[in-house]
Amino acid sequence: MRFSNTRTPPVALLLGFCGLVPFVTLSALSFVVSSAHRPAVTFSLLAYGATIVSFLGAIHWGLAMVENVPSKRQLFWGVLPSLLAWVSLLVQVEWGLLVVAAVLLLCLVLDYQIYPDFGLDHWLGMRLILSIVAIVSTVLPALLGLGVLF
Repeated sequence: MRFSNTRTPPVALLLGFCGLVPFVTLSALSFVVSSAHRPAVTFSLLAYGATIVSFLGAIHWGLAMVENVPSKRQLFWGVLPSLLAWVSLLVQVEWGLLVVAAVLLLCLVLDYQIYPDFGLDHWLGMRLILSIVAIVSTVLPALLGLGVLF
């Protein structure tokens, strides 16, 4: 099934960019809070990242639902990000943030392959910006916590 809208709705742009506020704020806070408060900040960032990763997978489950004969690839990919997000919550926070960053990147790559099949290419510009900011926002605190930065 192909959708015909060729423009990302302004409200979607606004809400999408508002969704970056927790990423950017918590990432920045991880660099300025005391070491005693850093674990709470980075876990909050991880939890938010895991939530967003699950959301990105759910989009594909939704796309599969509108097809008369959903592809196994769509159904599989609709579930895998949430499972990986759950795993990210079970490991050391810094490694969990790196898992989230990797899944965000993988989601972006797959969206670039799949969205055009549904006529959703117009969402990819926004997805690219949102993904880059979210990935950087999760990687930097992870590297800080692992002692790679500073």
